[in-house]
Parts: sequence; structure tokens; C-alpha cells
Amino acid sequence: MPFEHTPRRRALKLLAAAGAAAALGWAAPACAADGSLDRIRAAGVIKIGVEGTFPPFSYRQGGELIGYDVDLAAIVFKKLGVKVQFVDTQWSGVVLALLSGRFDIIMSSLSYTKERMEKVAYSIPYADSSLALLVRSGDAAKIKSLDDLSGLTLGLKAGTPEEVESSNFNKKVAAARGAGFKSVKTFDADPPAYLALSQGSVDGVISNMTNLGMVLKQAPGKYALVQNIAGNSYAGIGIRKEDNDLRAYIDAEIKAAAASGQMAALQEKWFGLKFQLPAAVPSL
Repeated sequence: MPFEHTPRRRALKLLAAAGAAAALGWAAPACAADGSLDRIRAAGVIKIGVEGTFPPFSYRQGGELIGYDVDLAAIVFKKLGVKVQFVDTQWSGVVLALLSGRFDIIMSSLSYTKERMEKVAYSIPYADSSLALLVRSGDAAKIKSLDDLSGLTLGLKAGTPEEVESSNFNKKVAAARGAGFKSVKTFDADPPAYLALSQGSVDGVISNMTNLGMVLKQAPGKYALVQNIAGNSYAGIGIRKEDNDLRAYIDAEIKAAAASGQMAALQEKWFGLKFQLPAAVPSL
């Protein structure tokens, strides 16, 4: 259930909290200090809820948890001087587990939704989960938008949001070009869709940009990516609403990692591309 915002303290306490925040190199939140950073420092550990089976964000290789989230967490929480502990969690219950105190934050490509934002606070975006279109590299010059698939065959994975939206995509293409897709082929998994694209039985594959970035990385020169085909969708770090200190700290460290180029380097490492991310939580 949603938490109420922490009441404002007296002006003197608020100014003192802001001064302490400035000394640490991060901006204080609009609300008064809540002590969440002190709690984590005292515990000597920050606990991070992850799905743990979601490459390239977090997954196990040889028994070790690796991924974009793991590497970025090491950068973001280095200044705190605490141990970073990842807690594998069933995704369907990840928000409830955060609110019940099982861990301090959710860091596993948590996309912004109105329903979630009623229950938890978010950091600024740290990943782009927008839909993109994968095409053959030889077709990159002629397929630069979804509209360019007019009269061509689209491929996608069955049971995904993009399958639900495929009829709307077709209407959009038809309105723009006078004709929609030649056909839409669905696949039970992503790899068969990519194979069909390479073999020419489909002309483009729609999926999450983070998934398609991995395909580009694993098969350099074979494919090209058309980004932002259906609006932007970003992912942030989920935080309990009362943990204002922690949220402000995380936002400042994400901005610092972006400014230093560290975050872009991790994106290239894990996704094979760089994200263009806004510096504020999206308004939904």
C-alpha cells in the first residue's frame, strides 16, 4: 500500500540537512532528511532486489551474479562504503518485497508505470526499455522507421505487448503510407525471429531495445537498429517513498556516472549501444 510523504521539519533542520548533503556532494531532497542513508551505513550493507535471471541486467554465470545492474550498483554505492548485497526475487512480488523491507531498493529494469508510482518512488532513468526495430544491415538505408515496413513482413515474439499492439502499428503504417504490413509473423521465442530476419522471411523484428542491443553486440555488422519506433519507455531504480535521502543520493550518483562516461561505457559493454536518457523522472 502507498506510503504517505514524510512531513516537513522546521526550517533550521531542513537547512542543516541541505548543508550536510552539499558536503557529501549530492543534492538534498525537497523533503527533510529521513535517515535512510544513516540506516544503511549503520547496517554496513545495501540490499538490492533483482530478478537475477534477466540478462544483461542481472543473471548468473558460473554461479556469480553479473550484469549491467551489478556493475552500475558498484559505481553508485561506492561512496557509501557499504557492501552491496543482491537479493534474488520473484518479479511478480518485487514491489511488495520492497515495501515489506526485504531489501532497500529494486534495481532490475523497473519500468515507470502509474500503478507502480502510486506505491514506490523512482530514481531518474538509468536504462531505456523502449521498443525498437531490428533490420538487416543491408536494409538500414531504406528502413529508417516503422512506416518503412509498409508492404513488408514484421516479426515479433508471441505473448508480448508488441504483439498486442501489432494491429495498432499496422494502422499507423497504413495511415502514413497507404498500406500496412504485408503480414505479421509471431514466434515462440526471440532467437527464431532473429533467424527468420537473417534468412529473409521477415523484414524487421520488434522487441525491447535492450534485448536488440545484445543481438547487435553478438552479431556485429549483421543487423541495424531503428530506435524509438513507438515512444519512449524508461526504467529506474525503485525506492520506498519515505526514503528521501537514499533517493536523492542515487539520483546524484546516476548523474555523476553519466557525466563521467562510466554509465555509457557500461551500456556499451552490456547492450552494445548507448542510451539517451532524460535527467528527470518521466511524468505519466
